[in-house]
Amino acid sequence: MCRFLVYKGHHEIRLSKLITEPSHSILRQSYDSRLRLDNRRPVNGDGFGVGFYTDPKLGPEPCIFTSTLPAWNCENLERLAAKTCSNLIFAHVRATTEGALSETNCHPFQHQTLMWMHNGNIGGWQYIKRALADSLADRWFMGVKGGTDSEWAFALFLDLLEKEGVDPSSNPGPEGFGHEILRRVMVKTIAKINELIRDMSSKHGADLPGIETRSLLNFALTDGHTVICTRYISSKTDEPASLYFSSGTRWKEGSTPGHFKMERHDKSADIVLVASEPITFERHNWVSVPTNSIVTIHKQTVLLHPILDEFYDENTNHDRSSCFAVSKGLVSTAPGKTVQPQSTPPCPSLAEKTAVVA
Repeated sequence: MCRFLVYKGHHEIRLSKLITEPSHSILRQSYDSRLRLDNRRPVNGDGFGVGFYTDPKLGPEPCIFTSTLPAWNCENLERLAAKTCSNLIFAHVRATTEGALSETNCHPFQHQTLMWMHNGNIGGWQYIKRALADSLADRWFMGVKGGTDSEWAFALFLDLLEKEGVDPSSNPGPEGFGHEILRRVMVKTIAKINELIRDMSSKHGADLPGIETRSLLNFALTDGHTVICTRYISSKTDEPASLYFSSGTRWKEGSTPGHFKMERHDKSADIVLVASEPITFERHNWVSVPTNSIVTIHKQTVLLHPILDEFYDENTNHDRSSCFAVSKGLVSTAPGKTVQPQSTPPCPSLAEKTAVVA
């Protein structure tokens, strides 16, 4: 499946220092799966996208560049990344699970100042898509251009944000829309998806045997000021897709080309990175985001909140199986670290799986 990367810094950084140059950059991850536990899906070659905010004089909206080419085969990406700087960057490489190979299906998605990315899938998508679409106001329904569950989830977020009394099309101002409301609406978006799946299961469950209803919802959202990311699965016994963050005062390249590391010279966090898979092999640089949690980056402060619903377990030592996320290529390991708990039973073979991948 997909991989994404978020950079938020006090100062601008050249895109190439994150996207193309590091030895395990997101571009390298698109074809090099050395940290991926599931090597049956070794590449993310179904397009890519980069979104970044520019000089405010050019307007508050981000610039987005997408392509259906594999990231490693796009010379224009190399050219752009080497000459473009920003202090807030979203990057995404795609492996298609829902929606055709087209630029309209490449992340990040945008509405005015807002950007959105997703790594994962919505459970039972083909059976809840109509209900989700019917729940939206016309402007958000008609604004969907592609065919991915990810973009429909973004439309749902926009609809719920408007219902909170905030116009997503408005200029958010110097402080953005506010981290509290963005976090609250993100949690409501996840809750609404779960509600739609429950309704579908209760109405049609007996008629839809074998339909996978678990959702993997690693979302990333920004309004150009605050960044909200989630690591979530609608299960109390399974691990979600992997997600890590790193913070420090300097992103430095070592004497070996491509070998970057995060340095910390004081308690401040001038730089915060969030990634599906670490982009360095420095184990101490990366922290795994707790299961079913939401990460907020506000004024370079990293806040972690649990998503308190029926799938949350306050016992952090509770064993969860990574088999489901591994089967979709959505689990990676930080260097020297094993994600799967020792007590977890071995994963079944593909032949034993009957679940539908959404």
